[in-house]
Amino acid sequence: MDGAHRAALQLQQLPPASSADPVSEASFSYKENLIGALLAIFGHLVVSIALNLQKYCHIRLAGSKDPRAYFKTKTWWLGLFLMLLGELGVFASYAFAPLSLIVPLSAVSVIASAIIGIIFIKEKWKPKDFLRRYILSFVGCGLAIVGTYLLVTFAPNSHEKMTGENIIRHLVSWPFLLYMLVEIILFCLLLYFYKERNANNIFVILLLVALLGSMTVVTVKAVAGMLVLSIQGNLQLDYPIFYVMFVCMVATAIYQAAFLGQASQMHDSSLIASVGYILSTTVAITAGATFYLDFLGEDVLHVCMFALGCLIAFLGVFLITRNRKKAIPFEPYISMDAMPGMQNMHDKGMTVQPDLKASFSYGALENNDNISEIYAPATLPIMQEEHGSRSASGVPYRVLEHTKKE
Repeated sequence: MDGAHRAALQLQQLPPASSADPVSEASFSYKENLIGALLAIFGHLVVSIALNLQKYCHIRLAGSKDPRAYFKTKTWWLGLFLMLLGELGVFASYAFAPLSLIVPLSAVSVIASAIIGIIFIKEKWKPKDFLRRYILSFVGCGLAIVGTYLLVTFAPNSHEKMTGENIIRHLVSWPFLLYMLVEIILFCLLLYFYKERNANNIFVILLLVALLGSMTVVTVKAVAGMLVLSIQGNLQLDYPIFYVMFVCMVATAIYQAAFLGQASQMHDSSLIASVGYILSTTVAITAGATFYLDFLGEDVLHVCMFALGCLIAFLGVFLITRNRKKAIPFEPYISMDAMPGMQNMHDKGMTVQPDLKASFSYGALENNDNISEIYAPATLPIMQEEHGSRSASGVPYRVLEHTKKE
């Protein structure tokens, strides 16, 4: 009884667990990782739904005479609101979880777009044809989900406070300065070949986008982390580095969107989605590991499993985008050697020229109900000669046949 009483007294005299306890820190870091991952998944899912809503609205109003008719629909405005909400969720996720965890989770938008496209398909299909046609999409979605699970499970647990001092310390560290030197040299070389040598290869353009995107996500994490700390009471907005990061974030995002727009004009959108995701994720993880030291102190098993999750997610996104249909652009034109409604032979095979009463117009030829008046033959008063009558009044006429030379 004495021993038990003495042990109880010793337990009462033990100090309470401090916040520096490794177990409590680990549980807190996993909790923050989970919050950041859920915010990123929610944001990408909502953005995907918003884009599909706006696309649906544009398709429904494709034949409208008013080019801005979608502004008057509630569907388009709902899509815009959901897009802003989703982007806000993705932006906030950078403040809670490491950069190496948030960046690969953009595969959620690709998975969601594939599922939405399969659910809302408008074609008639048989079960056998459906499985044969969309088997790659199902396999890709499964692989992307498995890869995402591995990413969240084995993500790094570095949770450094985004204070102004910490960001400045990382900014002038020699690993990041060396990384920036290599990135600037590579960016200048790619830009030279793209602008001067007309190297329009998709890898060249998307690697330019990935290099700019790596700086975008680095600055986004800094800005989001400093804003969250300021909201929590630790004001960080009086540091000049906050505004430097903000300007870099906006500038790199604008140039990144410009290069993406140029790539979309020359290459297929599905190829841009898969190759862009792989290159951007790889370069962004490298930038996060160099600037924020995400993998510092992580064991080899966690790093290998995280890399395996990235590879599986890459393969899943590639299979999903590979199965998409290539968009066939609509070309409303009239061939100079064919009349409307007649068949015409050109480089794409036999086509039927559209009628003039379509909902669109061709050049200066506008659609109206009185279009037949344009093609109504002009009638002139002609005095005909009566055969066999010499006393006929009026001047006889002759039909003149004009040759091509005349």
